[in-house]
Amino acid sequence: MKDDLDAKALIDTMGQAARTAAAELAFASSESKRAALIAAADAVWARRAEILTANGEDMAYGANKGLSPAMMDRLMLDEGRIGAIAEGLRTVAEQRDPVGDVIAQWDMPSGLHIERVRTPLGVIGVIYESRPNVTADAGALCLKSGNAVILRGGSESYHSSRAIHACLLDGLRAAGLPEAAIQLVPTRDRAAVTQMLRATEFIDVIVPRGGKGLVGLVQAEARVPVFAHLEGICHVYADGAADLEMARAIALNAKTRRTGICGAMECLLIDRAFYETHGSVLIDDLIAAGVEVRADGPLAEIEGTVAATEDDFGREFLDMICAAKLVDGVEGAIAHIRRYGSQHTESIVTEDLTVAARFFERLDSAILMHNASTQFADGGEFGMGAEIGIATGKLHARGPVGAEQLTSFKYQVTGKGAVRP
Repeated sequence: MKDDLDAKALIDTMGQAARTAAAELAFASSESKRAALIAAADAVWARRAEILTANGEDMAYGANKGLSPAMMDRLMLDEGRIGAIAEGLRTVAEQRDPVGDVIAQWDMPSGLHIERVRTPLGVIGVIYESRPNVTADAGALCLKSGNAVILRGGSESYHSSRAIHACLLDGLRAAGLPEAAIQLVPTRDRAAVTQMLRATEFIDVIVPRGGKGLVGLVQAEARVPVFAHLEGICHVYADGAADLEMARAIALNAKTRRTGICGAMECLLIDRAFYETHGSVLIDDLIAAGVEVRADGPLAEIEGTVAATEDDFGREFLDMICAAKLVDGVEGAIAHIRRYGSQHTESIVTEDLTVAARFFERLDSAILMHNASTQFADGGEFGMGAEIGIATGKLHARGPVGAEQLTSFKYQVTGKGAVRP
């Protein structure tokens, strides 16, 4: 009980400070927000040795905890990844500020001029697991969109997140913006998560970024509205009219480039017509790359595969494991994805534009791709510089959630002495 009370006092204090900061950020200049992010990027690079030291502590913690290789990859930082974090901050800094954009405007016969104008959401709570770069991405996007943010990173990335957060504070101070604009919950205590989910007085929306367990917990217990980011059960469908070499490159990249990200392919669907023409080449490529292919039906007869069970479909492996199944054309692929998908990202490989159009039309995942790897399901690759997550729900934000998606709108109405009869 005492821990719950302490956690509530902590989140209430942080929430009040965030609410005060949000009121100031709502009218902060675009230049001041840009300056803060540039200074933060400079600090990340200048303090990279500190960040690497902190990450070393987290890697040791993760190893002792028995994290999978894919999860350890998510957690690991090196100079290249730290450079990418700094570059991501600079990219967000240079983006157009969405706050104050006039989305639409019109005149009424009553003499009113009406504008729909972008405005910040207010205070955003971000709960995430082992990826320390989320600290920078979420902080940057919330600041750019005029929101204050309370970050609660995973226990595995505790030290790395603190080191990166210190750089964000350097940026805020340099630009004269309130330090409470970007706060990091200073405890691994899970009671703090529970209190964030209940903090309706202070937090306007919660963004969970992590596995099914975390997102399910947030959705079940949150009293604050949630931007859902469920599992990345991503499919690649090789159509009978696919270019063979393109299909090989896309399937291999979609699974193996980085297995621990939400855009990794978890299920390969092969048109029976493709299989009859080209045989087991896609499966062979994956096995040769070290992927455990859990195959269904005739595909299970391919040497090196493991027979799939029903549980292998609709499953996010986040590892060098992939389900595979033969389907009867694009309709078979659509039916399978509708049953087992998580509405994250699906890709079709085909030279038949009519088939591709049908795939796009009949599926309702947040991201649909044609002749491209699902690994491109990333805010940076969409030109957003960074993302706070991939929203798989259907309300407010969908797909990569960047700065623009972290705004709402208000109506600004101007008259010339108008009165209503």
